[in-house]
Amino acid sequence: MTLGLSLSVWFVLNPTVPAAQQLLFPDPQPLVERLGRDFFRQLPECPGVYLMRDACDAILYVGKAKNLRKRLASYRVANPDRMPTRLLRLLRTVAHIELQECPDESTALARESELLRAVRPRFNRAGTWPAPPRHVAWRCVEHQLHLAVAETSDANWRFHGPLGSGAFALRAVLARLLWFAVHPCLGMSGLPVGWFHGRLNPEITIHCGPMIEPVASNLEKLLSGQTIEFSEWIRTLLPADLHHFEEAAVEADLEFVSETIKGSPRPMKSAAF
Repeated sequence: MTLGLSLSVWFVLNPTVPAAQQLLFPDPQPLVERLGRDFFRQLPECPGVYLMRDACDAILYVGKAKNLRKRLASYRVANPDRMPTRLLRLLRTVAHIELQECPDESTALARESELLRAVRPRFNRAGTWPAPPRHVAWRCVEHQLHLAVAETSDANWRFHGPLGSGAFALRAVLARLLWFAVHPCLGMSGLPVGWFHGRLNPEITIHCGPMIEPVASNLEKLLSGQTIEFSEWIRTLLPADLHHFEEAAVEADLEFVSETIKGSPRPMKSAAF
């Protein structure tokens, strides 16, 4: 009986054996084989930057992590069915990993950006070239709030940044939160099409009506660094019977906004609205 047929018969006779136990050979672990298990056990649980180098000490890849131990643990198993080919090639080439610990995640992000532009590692695709100086732009026209992303200043707009490509994500989250502030009873299903997934037009408009003054005031406070006050203002406007899924989505957006504002420059001066 051939090996293939023998295995087929065995699996038929043992249908309840979990798939994980049916593997004849474990997934490769090139980094564990090369760096040792102690390397992963002793990794610090703090924010930082990691540099993957080859045998000639050339930097192949630069990444940042909120928790270095958790992030690098994701590279231990090189599963060919779950990892892209490019990443598998990287893991097979890495000879050692250099760590640079940072006091917080925003510092790690800044250090990663600096290294990417200076070194331009061959396995990094994003961030190796300076991003355009994009800003989140906003203005109030009568009872409407307008939000956009702009690279140059304009006397008719207020600006926050520069943020690079992060300006698009911040604007999308601000649009959702301010929509909830103006229309708290409509819920997530009442969001304009595409807003939940961040698909926005180049310039969007939120019709605020009598809410325009508190919306403008609290947005200005947020972009000047008063993240706690902004979050509390949003929470006071949400209905008491808000679905737990929507509540979790709002809290995630508030957390994202707070972290982004804390790590970004203060708003640029512009004409008053």
